Amino acid sequence: MKLDSIDKQILAILEKDDTTPNAMVAEKLGITQEEVEERLGRLTDTRTKILVVDDEPDTLIPLTRALEADSYTVVGAVDGADALEKVRDETPDLILLDLMLPKLNGYEVCMKLKEDPMTRQTPIIMLSAKGEIKDKVLGIEIGADDYVTKPFELLELKARIRALLRRTGV
Repeated sequence: MKLDSIDKQILAILEKDDTTPNAMVAEKLGITQEEVEERLGRLTDTRTKILVVDDEPDTLIPLTRALEADSYTVVGAVDGADALEKVRDETPDLILLDLMLPKLNGYEVCMKLKEDPMTRQTPIIMLSAKGEIKDKVLGIEIGADDYVTKPFELLELKARIRALLRRTGV
């Protein structure tokens, strides 16, 4: 799990005095007590977090279950705009990103994430039924770390996830 600056500030306050009430932490940081509580809840879950972005429940649900069975924390998003919001809220360690999405397609989401200093290092594996070389090359050139065509073999996808997480030190 990657920590953002607010998470680090919360931890620094609690390292000095772990009895500091959440309300006082919130006041010091200028955020709500609810946000402090939500962030502390996330910080206690040390599992690797994967954001799965796919508008097809037939892909999203079984993939989520399979990854959770391997002890990953999985967050789902159903369109490109939802994906960008979940990245900000959840700070995933890796993103599985469908290419053909409503609102913003996978290419657009990938470009936005790679342009942002807060998310540019987050590894992205594109998942798509578009298997032509030009589609794969475009995905890699705009910043995806890997590109897997649908239908995919689950064992291979899991191996690619583990390899990418190893390379990024997660």
